[in-house]
Amino acid sequence: MKGFKQFMMRGNVVDLAVAVVMGAAFGAVVTALVKDLITPLIAAIVGKPDFSAIQFEINSSKFLLGDFVNALLSFLLVAAAVYFFVVLPANALLARMRRGEAPPDPTTKECPECLSVIPIAARRCAFCTSPLPE
Repeated sequence: MKGFKQFMMRGNVVDLAVAVVMGAAFGAVVTALVKDLITPLIAAIVGKPDFSAIQFEINSSKFLLGDFVNALLSFLLVAAAVYFFVVLPANALLARMRRGEAPPDPTTKECPECLSVIPIAARRCAFCTSPLPE
């Protein structure tokens, strides 16, 4: 039991559980946004946004092209909503937070002879064995 308790109290497990719950809740919000706001907006501009009636038949096999188009359109709208309402603002916030940070010191350099990437402290290239300038 002690090992199980340690496993459950590890940060990664708890973080993952919270992320799954938040992801499910956020998925419901985004789906509602697309279904209740964006799709009716498209319907108001272009007409009926339901393509489920589109189908064709080959040798008595029905191809429900409209259902596929509906699913594809729904996916694209959800992806666009996630990108514009989550990814872009999060990236802008991260960029604003990192604005004052200095870039980390390099750990590698390039050999002037063979252009291989080598450790910064190397005095001779491991690939072409040429001596490196200090």
